[in-house]
Amino acid sequence: MEGKRFLNILKKQKYTLMAIPVLVMVIAFILTRKLPNVYSSKGSLAAGIVKASAQMSILDANPLQESKVSQEFGNMIQLMQMKKVYDQVSYKLILHDLEGEDPFRKASKLMGELNENARKHAITVYKDLYNKRQPLSLWDQDQKGLNDLIISMGYDYESLSKKMRVYRIDNSDFITAEFESESPILSAFAVNTLFSEFIAYHTSINHESEERTIKFLGDLLNEKRNALDTSMGSLKRFKIDNRLLNLTDQGKSLYAQITEFENKIQEVQKTIDANTGALENLNEKFTSEEQRNIDKVLSSMNQSVISLTEQINIAQDEYTKSGFESRYLKKIDSLVNAKKLVLTQASNRYTANPNATKDNLVSQRISLEVNRDMAQSGIKSLQKELRRLNNRFDTLVPKEATINTYEGNISVASQEYVEIQKKYNQATMAFNSSAQIKQIEMAMPGNKQPSKKMLLVLVSGIGSLVVCLSVIFMLFYLDNSLKYVDELSNKTNLPVLGTLPYIVHSSLLNLNELWAPDNNSPIDQEFRNQLRSVRFETENCMEGNHMLTVTSLAEGEGKTFLSMCLASAYTMVNKKVLLIDGNFTNNTISTLTDPAYYIEDFLTGRTNIPYPGEETDITIIGNKGQDISLFEINTEAVIRQKIQQLKDAFDIIIVESSSLNTMNQAKEWITVTDKVIASFEANKIISGEKKIFVGYLKSLNNKYIGWVMNRLTEDEDAPKPKRRFFRKKADQ
Repeated sequence: MEGKRFLNILKKQKYTLMAIPVLVMVIAFILTRKLPNVYSSKGSLAAGIVKASAQMSILDANPLQESKVSQEFGNMIQLMQMKKVYDQVSYKLILHDLEGEDPFRKASKLMGELNENARKHAITVYKDLYNKRQPLSLWDQDQKGLNDLIISMGYDYESLSKKMRVYRIDNSDFITAEFESESPILSAFAVNTLFSEFIAYHTSINHESEERTIKFLGDLLNEKRNALDTSMGSLKRFKIDNRLLNLTDQGKSLYAQITEFENKIQEVQKTIDANTGALENLNEKFTSEEQRNIDKVLSSMNQSVISLTEQINIAQDEYTKSGFESRYLKKIDSLVNAKKLVLTQASNRYTANPNATKDNLVSQRISLEVNRDMAQSGIKSLQKELRRLNNRFDTLVPKEATINTYEGNISVASQEYVEIQKKYNQATMAFNSSAQIKQIEMAMPGNKQPSKKMLLVLVSGIGSLVVCLSVIFMLFYLDNSLKYVDELSNKTNLPVLGTLPYIVHSSLLNLNELWAPDNNSPIDQEFRNQLRSVRFETENCMEGNHMLTVTSLAEGEGKTFLSMCLASAYTMVNKKVLLIDGNFTNNTISTLTDPAYYIEDFLTGRTNIPYPGEETDITIIGNKGQDISLFEINTEAVIRQKIQQLKDAFDIIIVESSSLNTMNQAKEWITVTDKVIASFEANKIISGEKKIFVGYLKSLNNKYIGWVMNRLTEDEDAPKPKRRFFRKKADQ
């Protein structure tokens, strides 16, 4: 339903929807017909990024990834579109027009005002800034004027960047630039100049940055190398000063020697213990007298034995210090044999004694004493050497800590050196394999582009149509007014008895002519049919009652017109009709009809009951237009009595009361009446105070019989009122 209504609105506004787009298209055509033709030129350059990535993939384990390649292209395109690059293009374009005989564009008003000196000054400044790659300073009034000159010719950054399009062709290594202008030569020159200036600028900043990086890394590499050499030299000098070749091997060697000497001392100690035990056993076998004889014989040889024993001790020390060389072992053996010889001679002397016995035991004792003395002499030498080795081993511990410190410093310095060297090699390789940007396709003067004038005209027409439709839809969507009977019924949940059409100057409507038998006007016939429908529905709802009050939610909604039309409709069915003007605030019926009776006089008894006229006549009781209410004229009991007299005399009494916004005046009439209907003007909204009045009408229950929708505009899609349908809606 809403869709149909919106389409109906569009149908009504069809001429507007056609006129506005046509008008906009005409205006667009007038504005675009003088636009110049457009020429486009296109050029391409090879970025070299993909090739450089392939080279790095051969030399390096981490080539550029696709995302990195895309980022490189994005950075390159953004760099190409920087104002610094476009400034160079602007200088070249303006210098061409200032110096050349065939300028790209017609001189602007500002350029035409330049004299010869000003032109030369401008050329000088532009060339100087171009060579220095500097922008115009807007703080300087002179350069600000030169910037205005560039803008007047359309060579400024904003104008050029709007016409220049730079993009990468798919995933290739090529970047394309397109420029559109009114001159094919200008388009080609702009593209080629942009490429040449970009290549120069990109090369300068990249090489400068890379060279600074390589120099920095080279200096840092030399610094790390010197630090590494210093640490290694310190370690070397420390080893030389402390006579250290390999501290670990030396420590192991000393530890092995200490272990060996400890084992030898244990073996010698075992020998001493064994010989001592054997001597004690032998001594027990000799008597004290024999012992004294043996000691007496041996005492003469003590000096020789002592001397040989000392020589043996010295030889054993030398043998130990030499690392157990065999030549010292031979010397020890010869000295031991000499000592044994002396002891043997002493033994022989003892056996030559007549008092001597037990020759074999004496010989064993002498041999055990010799072995014991040799062992005791040897263990002292071993213990002395063991102490010396332990002292040497103890001196190696602090040297080990010092060497570890040196080696740790060398390891850190070496690692830093390797890392810096790797970065230096990478930077050098990146510099040698950096992308070589080359323009591979020169921009040539292009052909004239298809005109966009008609497209602009068409777009303007479609755009204006869309705007119109949008405005109409928004007005339709935001419109809360009630235009149709079903909307009124659904909004208020009250029945609708019928409708009356919109009639210009309804107050001057001739009701007698309306019901004339020879009146065949289609409009009047339609009006009569709708009025008959309202009368029929009203009569059915009256249910034998005689008094009907007509009110409305607000003034000016057509209750006077409805009352008079409904009264005339009742006369056509041979009813005795009384029309009472109960609207004291706006007595329109009294003003129009100049009645013979007034309600104030009748209710106070100053006049008798009006006598009904002919059946086709309407008896009218007016009011004097005073600021009073019904119950202010007389008491309610008297008023009801008088009204009953009227009911007895007339078939139907129609009272026009004031609107509900004069709540008390309308309520007094509604209190004494039988039924109530309300006139509602189409295209009005119900909000705020009116919702309260609707609630009051609902509270009347069966006394209120429904709405009559007045001033309804003709609409093919408007639903026709059906009393049963609306009554059902109201009862829900």
